Amino acid sequence: MFQRRNPTLFRAGAIGAGVLVLSGCTGHIDGGEASLELPDLSGVAVGGGISGTALLIVGLLVTVLGLGFGVAVLRQVRNLPVHRSMREVSELIYETSKAYLIQQGKFLLGLWAVIAAVIVLYYGVLVGFSWGRVAVVIAFSLIGMAGSYSVAWFGIRVNTYANSRTSFAALEGKPLPVHRIPLKAGMSIGMVLISLELLMMLVILLFLPRDIAGACFIGFAIGESLGAAALRIAGGIFTKIADIGSDLMKIAFKIKEDDARNPGVIADCTGDNAGDSVGPSADGFETYGVTGVALVTFLLLAVHDPAIQATLLVWIFAVRAVMLIASVLSYAANDLWVRRRFATADRMNFEHPLTSLVWLTSAVSIAATYASAAWLISDLGDGLWWKLATIISCGTLAGALIPELVKVFTSTNSRHVREVVKSSREGGPSLNILSGLVAGNFSGYWLGICIVALMGAAYLISGLGLDQIMLAPAVFAFGLVAFGFLGMGPVTIAVDSYGPVTDNAQSVYELSVIEEIEGIDAEVEQDFGFAPRWDSAKRMLEENDGAGNTFKATAKPVLIGTAVVGATTMIFSIIISLTDGLTTGIENLSLIHPPFLLGLIAGGATIYWFTGASIQAVTTGSYRAVEYIKETIKLDGETKASTEDSRKVVEICTQYAQQGMLNIFLAVFFVTLSLAFVEPYLFIGYLISIALFGLYQAIFMANAGGAWDNAKKIVEVDLHAKGTALHDATIVGDTVGDPYKDTSSVALNPVIKFTTLFGLLAVELAVGLAEQGSHVLVYSLSAVFFVISAFFVHRSFYGMRIKASLEGDDEAPVTDDAPVAPRAEAKISVD
Repeated sequence: MFQRRNPTLFRAGAIGAGVLVLSGCTGHIDGGEASLELPDLSGVAVGGGISGTALLIVGLLVTVLGLGFGVAVLRQVRNLPVHRSMREVSELIYETSKAYLIQQGKFLLGLWAVIAAVIVLYYGVLVGFSWGRVAVVIAFSLIGMAGSYSVAWFGIRVNTYANSRTSFAALEGKPLPVHRIPLKAGMSIGMVLISLELLMMLVILLFLPRDIAGACFIGFAIGESLGAAALRIAGGIFTKIADIGSDLMKIAFKIKEDDARNPGVIADCTGDNAGDSVGPSADGFETYGVTGVALVTFLLLAVHDPAIQATLLVWIFAVRAVMLIASVLSYAANDLWVRRRFATADRMNFEHPLTSLVWLTSAVSIAATYASAAWLISDLGDGLWWKLATIISCGTLAGALIPELVKVFTSTNSRHVREVVKSSREGGPSLNILSGLVAGNFSGYWLGICIVALMGAAYLISGLGLDQIMLAPAVFAFGLVAFGFLGMGPVTIAVDSYGPVTDNAQSVYELSVIEEIEGIDAEVEQDFGFAPRWDSAKRMLEENDGAGNTFKATAKPVLIGTAVVGATTMIFSIIISLTDGLTTGIENLSLIHPPFLLGLIAGGATIYWFTGASIQAVTTGSYRAVEYIKETIKLDGETKASTEDSRKVVEICTQYAQQGMLNIFLAVFFVTLSLAFVEPYLFIGYLISIALFGLYQAIFMANAGGAWDNAKKIVEVDLHAKGTALHDATIVGDTVGDPYKDTSSVALNPVIKFTTLFGLLAVELAVGLAEQGSHVLVYSLSAVFFVISAFFVHRSFYGMRIKASLEGDDEAPVTDDAPVAPRAEAKISVD
């Protein structure tokens, strides 16, 4: 009923709103950022006389080489040796992941149709763009969404090649290939993601007419934000339904991790790709693009000299290309050191090479930033080249410092994670959960202070002369910090993608039941030239999974931090428009303007609802998955779960992921429209609030979840305590942390950016209508949009509740001195 009814309701609401808008329009309004015109990049010379256009064409060639690098590595990983039993499992995981992604693609097209309708209404009818220009905006919104979708697809293909190859490589008993294969796969994804994003943006800059470039950038950013938001939310819900459903079987049936008889394990592996590969790939792609669009928009609005605009634009995109090269060189140098250091080693700390890669890339990127600034923009005068390079370097340094701080709260070697284990030994799940909450809260403080320090340094430097060439130089500095966060983007994505490969590798090992194949030792030795070392293989895969958990956690605050800092720059674009270039109405951006304060409060409310709604979808889906798995699991006389049962669990995960995502997305969509129509400064307060509340909520939840996850890993790997009460306690904590770290926290990033980007259109639409005298229409639409959003907020709980009675199968305890209490006859329905 849900799937049949809601599209009809939404279409009716959208059509009705469109009719109301059209009926109230009597003239055209300003097109905002989409009307901005790029300066002539060929008219400026940088680096001693090189044309800006010529330099960016070189950058374009770098992105093509980056794509070639990614594809070449994909082929290398695919051609690595692997036993057929493991390859069959990884291909099954890929097929289920592919089916999920195809379903999500169809879903995305439906959501895109909604956004396209709004674009047509806004730009075609209200702004009065020619239909050709409207078509360009729509086309680039589709291209942006397709970009997010395509890198997600590439990510699951690389990861499902790498997981079985990593698992098989562990049989040799040497840790080096167990480390190198996941990282090589991650670099492939990182280079393709960043190169494709940069390629698309350079095409807009270089080959499209300057007067429609603004429309292209806005359409492109909205499309990729839509794709990232949908894939991140749905993927996060999917993966944690599967993960919790699979993990709880370890307690219920006392079976091992990734037991092949558990039909939830294939869904869990699919979820590792849907949530930990598809989601981050789409999210990283969108984050990189939206930050670039924010900087472009700022420069066009805040810098009045076209020559300076052009020079800074050329420099920014040239630096992005240079940092691609820096990432590849750093990876190659680090890989050479790792191969020499661990060529014959039997043990290694898998976190150390990842840490050295992050720091090396940060150092090389900072050096490249200063070198490119000195070469390209030294002519700006007043030492601006080193000031701008230093500001970017604050962000690049954050890209290395933040992972170090995250490891303090999530690494298997950290005191906080070991505190979780100690608490669990005597206090069970209760103290386990409390200690994890402590880790999450402390992490919010330290990471917040780190971000404040680096942004504060950028602010101080921005006061050293940047005000001579632009308005609000501090805002530009914050945008450059976000830019620096992403400077080492390929490596950030690589260490993040390391996690799902190591997680899947461990699962592939168990699901292949390779140890039980008759004559397997002789077969491996004959076909591959080595004798398998079973015990050391399992130990290494578990240890590597712990490193993967840690570095998955390190990338999350980097992305959410970028979202918040980048959103600040985008919000400033709205402020520039509302205040006529900061000349009027500035007093409304303060607490003495009540709507602004109300917006701040509303933003916090939205963040807390979103957290609850996303976890509710996981909870209900997990209930259904656990219910189904308990009914179908066969432990006696079986070696593997049936493919049919495994696919059914995948279907359950997909169903609840899509239902939960639809409720959340439409609620966010309509509340954005509603608040933008109430009052523009209220909406600015709302955007600022969701960014700040979202930052700390995401950091807290991501790191608490990471602490719980690796506390379980310590019990399994270091203490060898599987199947004990201590293990059960850490499993409970891990299942609590699952939606914390991989659903709610990570989805806040694209939600913040989609709201900010779509809010650009919404607030301009509202202001434009109000200026035409359509105040009644504006407030009426605001009320209608709020009612629709409230409906989906209501549905996100009441439509997603667990449909069962309160009466369960548990009986009241029987004692010698107390009678059995009679069960109530009436059932209390909660459906």
